[in-house]
Amino acid sequence: MRGGRIDPVSIVLRIAACASAACAALAGVGMIGFILIKGVPHIAPSLFAWRYTSDNVSMTPAIINTVIMTAMALLIAAPLGILAAVYLSEYARRGSRAVRIIRVASETLAGIPSIIYGLFGFLFFVVALRWGLSMLAGGFTLSIMILPLVTRTAEEALLAVPDMYREGSFALGAGRVRTVFRVALPAAAPGILAGVILAVGRVVGESAALILTAGTAAKASASLMKSGRTMAVHMYNLSSEGLHINQTYACAVVLIALAAMINALSSWAARKAERAALGGGND
Repeated sequence: MRGGRIDPVSIVLRIAACASAACAALAGVGMIGFILIKGVPHIAPSLFAWRYTSDNVSMTPAIINTVIMTAMALLIAAPLGILAAVYLSEYARRGSRAVRIIRVASETLAGIPSIIYGLFGFLFFVVALRWGLSMLAGGFTLSIMILPLVTRTAEEALLAVPDMYREGSFALGAGRVRTVFRVALPAAAPGILAGVILAVGRVVGESAALILTAGTAAKASASLMKSGRTMAVHMYNLSSEGLHINQTYACAVVLIALAAMINALSSWAARKAERAALGGGND
């Protein structure tokens, strides 16, 4: 509003923003609704049999492999990404050449297609290290894939923490390490959690890189050195065969539910960790 008059440009921009948000929401709701309509009627007990056969096309082994793969990738990438973000935001001199190089490298790696990561994982982990098509090779490949995402989101979350928090901690006599882990990280936990949730979504939905590194064995992997397919790879195989399209939609419903459960568990764990850290800092 300028001089008591309504700015038409502001009105147009507000309408455009609201319309874009509505379109995005409708697209998401429509996609999920379509999958639910097509998949829910075909969910049957045979899809949850312990062993996969060509008749029941059970998804249970794929669900187990998906949980293992997600946990492995996060256990590798999350600590490395968060510690890298701590260095970039708390220890490195802001605006230095090293920080700029690391940021450019992270942004470049974040934009590389997943098939490139799959080729790298195949040549390095599967061939050079002789791990073969295995869950371990797939987990390390996915950890490299999500590492830039975790690092960038954690760094932005730490940079968003007001400097007065750190100054107050220093004024009370706390050192740099205590300030980082008892003040900055708990305050940045929601932003870090957002990056972890995005990483979980990418791991759960990845298929191209895992086909080249983890393989497509339709059984629950008894060892990290054995091949195993995740839910995304399982759906790809069923749809490419063209014989179990209805079961593919049913698997999609379960995959959505699995991703929602993992995200909810991540949120709960982050809230518990934040409360524990803040409580420990007040003692």
